[in-house]
Order: sequence, then C-alpha cells, then structure tokens
Amino acid sequence: MPRSQSKTASHRRRKRVLKQAKGYWGARSKVLTVAKHHVEKGLQYAYRDRKTKKRTFRQLWIARINAAARLNETTYSRLMDNLSKKEVGINRKILADLAANNPPAFAEVVKFALAP
Repeated sequence: MPRSQSKTASHRRRKRVLKQAKGYWGARSKVLTVAKHHVEKGLQYAYRDRKTKKRTFRQLWIARINAAARLNETTYSRLMDNLSKKEVGINRKILADLAANNPPAFAEVVKFALAP
C-alpha cells in the first residue's frame, strides 16, 4: 500500500503561519517553528489587549473629564453623581469629547448638573 502524504495540507499550513509572521524580525518571519511560536504569542497579546483597550480608554476619558471638571470648580465624582441624580444620559466618551473639543458646552453641562 502506498504511503499517504499530506503535502498540500502541510504546505498550506506552513504558508498560512509564515504569512501571519510577515514583518517579524529575523528568524521569526523565516523559520516555521520559530514563526509558529511568535504568531501564537502575538495572537494571545491581541486577544488580551482587545479587552485592555476598553479599560485604557475609560481611564483616559475619566482623566479628561476630571481635568475639565476641576477647571469648572468641581470634581469628577461630584459631577458624575449629580448627572446620575438628574438622570442625564451622557456617557463618559461624549463628556470627554466635549471637555477636550468644546469647553463652553462642557461648562454648560457642569452648570446644569450642579444647579440645585
């Protein structure tokens, strides 16, 4: 019985890994065994950092809102507390954008939130 070879499948698999490793430095993009490890690790980092990105952006938005709130004589926590009490549905992303790009509009939001 003739020996079975999986030449096309293994060749396709090697090509796929080396294509994913394109742009890596040295043997990481040339040698299959090395490339396989680095591609797999890169995919792990990508998966992890898709989650981390959300945290990082939220931290950035909070820092921007806090800085702009302090310019308007309040703090981030007081501002967010008053906005939630008045049931204002502006999220942190939009508030941070207002704080950075449209300070007068942000000042109006703060004034509304702190009004008795």
